[in-house]
Amino acid sequence: MGCIFVIAGGSRGNKNFLRSQIERFGPDELVCADGGARYVVDLGLTPQVVFGDMDSLTPEILQRCEEKGSRIIRHPRKKLQTDTQLALEYACQSGPDEIRIYGGLGGRIDHSLANIALLLPSAKKGVITKLVDEWCEIYVITQTTQVEGVAGQTISLLPLTAMVQDIELEGFEYPLSGATMEIGAPYGISNCLLTGRGVITIGSGCLLVVQYTRPGIFPEVD
Repeated sequence: MGCIFVIAGGSRGNKNFLRSQIERFGPDELVCADGGARYVVDLGLTPQVVFGDMDSLTPEILQRCEEKGSRIIRHPRKKLQTDTQLALEYACQSGPDEIRIYGGLGGRIDHSLANIALLLPSAKKGVITKLVDEWCEIYVITQTTQVEGVAGQTISLLPLTAMVQDIELEGFEYPLSGATMEIGAPYGISNCLLTGRGVITIGSGCLLVVQYTRPGIFPEVD
């Protein structure tokens, strides 16, 4: 199976960005976590599946999804999993080549951090899973990975496990060889690609990659 989009209910940003991503990648499924369904409906589209307790959807949107054939999988409000986790676990079951999560960043920092943590189980299953917004793509690597992009893209690396060892970076402004990264010493911030491709090798641990898509352009800071 190809690509699945998971649409969460966090900050959407420019709705035309989501539209352009759907046109570009042509996902096999649009899987929504509760309020994320309103972003899909707003584009005139219909999600295949909607997960959650439905506390972030109006009755009108929910009815429209049902009438258009969406599977509505309801869960109680008091549960151990977040709505995005439920949607992501469902998406992983199909064995896709890639899962792209939208609406999972911005807004509440606790939700953003929770969504970053959700990248770990997928990475360990070998499913490429990325949190995406109009500024960056965030993903986890556990083995040698080629980073595709354009020269000048800013890429930051952060350890998600207590220690990530034997790190090698090729094709970056600041190369590394046999390096170790530990939580609490974020020296992997603000590296950049020298050309359109870099290689990250790690011996052990899990490394978070934050890849800004437009060289030198970042979210505005007040």
